[in-house]
Amino acid sequence: MLISLVVTTYNRADALRAVLVGLAAQRDRGFEVLVADDGSRADTRALVETFAAAAPVPVRHVFQEDRGFRAGAARNRATAAAEGAYVIFLDGDCIPRPHFIERHRELAEPGWMVAGNRVLLTEPFTRLALAEQLPLHDWADAQWRAARERGDINRMLPLRDLPLGPLRKLAAKRWQRVRTCNLGIWRDDLRTVNGFDEVFEGWGYEDSDLAVRLISAGVRRKEGAYATGVLHLWHRENDRRAEGRNWDRLQQRIRDRDRRAERGLDQYDAAG
Repeated sequence: MLISLVVTTYNRADALRAVLVGLAAQRDRGFEVLVADDGSRADTRALVETFAAAAPVPVRHVFQEDRGFRAGAARNRATAAAEGAYVIFLDGDCIPRPHFIERHRELAEPGWMVAGNRVLLTEPFTRLALAEQLPLHDWADAQWRAARERGDINRMLPLRDLPLGPLRKLAAKRWQRVRTCNLGIWRDDLRTVNGFDEVFEGWGYEDSDLAVRLISAGVRRKEGAYATGVLHLWHRENDRRAEGRNWDRLQQRIRDRDRRAERGLDQYDAAG
């Protein structure tokens, strides 16, 4: 089964490079990469094209013009261009470790989405790692323990690899903590709910809205923690002026139990 990895980015080529390097080191090579670019400068396109020329898997750059924070639209465009039966969403500042695709493939199950977790890196450590191009994706446990002791990361637990079994399904209807920085969904399920709803413009809750609609459509949440954890590079806080408005939209969606996005994936399918 081909997996389509959708990596969202905006004007942060150094972080995106670290993510792409981590993807090139995956043990499972049965995937493609679609860089969902929300209007970055030319250096991002140049990076993607250079990486694609030598990458061990197909890599494509899916660009939209910069009209403010429109991550949902960027992801919809990339999803419409994807060829895999299963889609994994990853942020362009979240570095995957070598077993990331492998673990997502093991956890993929019809009727379920897989919500992964993350380790947060501090600002100084992030700056150092990017400046020196540290191979964080390949660090051993001892290196991460030392980083935790120095205070470079917030926790080590997400880096553990535990089986969990049926415990992964205990929060099957919980939409909270479903984040598109690390989320696997069947492409047919995305089509059922019409992908991300682009009425959620500006930062906030477009991923929660997707999770709410998927659960309303019968898709359940499987815990991806202790298997798929990623390394989340520090970044400045996003502009949150739209947060209140988007929260109100989410609450209305929960009350109405709507399943399909008002302005979603189908507009790109229709355009080819």
